[in-house]
Amino acid sequence: MSAARFRRADRMTLRTQVLLLQLAVIAVSLAVGFGVVISGSDDRVREQYTERALAIARSVAVDDEVRAQVADHPGTRLDAAALARSPLQAQANTVRARTGALFVVIGNDVGRRLAHPEADRLARQVSTDSSAVLAGREDIAIERGTLGDSVRAKVPVLADDGRVVGFVSVGVSMQRLAADTRRDVVAMVLIALGALAVGAVGSLLLARRWQRLTLGLQPDELAELVREQGAVLHSIADGVLAVDAKGVVRVINATARRLLGITAPVGVPVDDIGLTARVAEVVHEPTPDPRAATVGDRVVLVSSHRVHADGRDLGMVLSVVDRTDVERLTREVDTVRTMSTALRAQRHETANRLHVLGGLLRHDHVDEARAYLDELTGRGTSAGVDGLANVREPHLHAFLDAKAAHARERGLTLTVGDQTYVEGMVTDPVAVTTVVGNLVDNAFDAAAESDDSGRRGRVDVELLADGSTLWVTVADSGPGIAAVDPEQIFDEGVTTKEAGSVPGGRGMGLALARQIARRLGGEVSVADRGGSSAGGASEGGSSGDADGAATEGLTGAVLVARLPDVLDPGDPTADPEVFDDR
Repeated sequence: MSAARFRRADRMTLRTQVLLLQLAVIAVSLAVGFGVVISGSDDRVREQYTERALAIARSVAVDDEVRAQVADHPGTRLDAAALARSPLQAQANTVRARTGALFVVIGNDVGRRLAHPEADRLARQVSTDSSAVLAGREDIAIERGTLGDSVRAKVPVLADDGRVVGFVSVGVSMQRLAADTRRDVVAMVLIALGALAVGAVGSLLLARRWQRLTLGLQPDELAELVREQGAVLHSIADGVLAVDAKGVVRVINATARRLLGITAPVGVPVDDIGLTARVAEVVHEPTPDPRAATVGDRVVLVSSHRVHADGRDLGMVLSVVDRTDVERLTREVDTVRTMSTALRAQRHETANRLHVLGGLLRHDHVDEARAYLDELTGRGTSAGVDGLANVREPHLHAFLDAKAAHARERGLTLTVGDQTYVEGMVTDPVAVTTVVGNLVDNAFDAAAESDDSGRRGRVDVELLADGSTLWVTVADSGPGIAAVDPEQIFDEGVTTKEAGSVPGGRGMGLALARQIARRLGGEVSVADRGGSSAGGASEGGSSGDADGAATEGLTGAVLVARLPDVLDPGDPTADPEVFDDR
């Protein structure tokens, strides 16, 4: 209990320290700022009154009536009584009353007063030096005259020919200036105290909010929490990407950067970090069930969850799991299964052939047995696939041979096109067989749907080497592509098969094939969508041209892949007898 009270007292002390520190900063800032303002207040007020006096003097000095009256009263022989009744005296008094000036004095060309607030001083010499203004220069000064200390401005009065015929002197009382300065200082001090009070209230509210936002945790506890979070996020095998409610990335661990190919820093919009279309869709829409996506050469499972706390939307958290190794293992298992299927089929074929050969020999049909044996040895290991001998590249040869056996197990027929011819050695067997295998497997699935007519489904593969570029064409006897846009079959997740128990769903084969082809600098595209638009023959017979036999029944889609720089056009290293199909 005492430890809990100690921790609470420690938190309260910290909050008080934060509050006092904020108040001290505010107080010092206000003192410095308002001190500078107050220190220059007197100068500013004085400058304002000086400009005001100068403006009044100028307006009087340029008045036509004033200029005429001053020009009519030169020299020292002046009648004070007449001046007291003159329009010049009346106008000066009017201006003084209207502007609140201490005095408005008008003098002639020798410094004698033509207008003055006190009538008994008219026609006398002014009490201050007027040599500068009579020389044609405006004069601003703080001087003591008959009416006391004042800020005064003197402006020359000019005749039409430019001669100085007198001057106008306007003064503002220094007592009034000091009173205005004191009033400004008092106002600024009150404003500073008000700002300090507002700052104190704001600091108190900020301290309370800070404690509420930090859940009462101390700075060392917050620092430890951040370190633990970073350690956890960057040590787990799954990728984590967190986006706030405004779509700005806040957290990316190292695994997410590696799996999604992200190089952008934290703090940028999620749409600007280079996510693929399928991953971006998962980021924007909550997707609790993992969805498969391809990123470069990788296949990942992505899922997302929206996070809420205290009724607020905090954003989205994306989880990323690498499924590349699983996909690779799956393909290897499929390859092993295909090869075992092919071996099992060849074992049955070999046993049947040996039974035939043994029967012929037991009945002394030696010539027939010899001819049958020649026919068997002439087929080699190509499993009866015509044209496979033209594939002299060992990886592709073995791959197509195994796929042919797999096709027979599924009740399909795999044929090799007449234009097929490949020499040399594949430089990237994994990438090439992945592209060819996905195209062929997709064609198998399509051809298996063409059994309604009772005809055996068929897939035709044509491989052509053009220097270091490999062209692959795969056609099938399926129903063709039903989608409005044939290119949709390359979108991730697009499939006509049930997902079953496959993590992340199906529909990744063609998308992966296209991405690998594009990584190699090539492309996978739809040459013919099939169906009613199929370019091949109808199901009932051939097309009627020279290639009719080759294209008979191929009413499905035709896909073409271009894989540049994947062949070394040198001589194959495999034994030529392996490819002998004679």
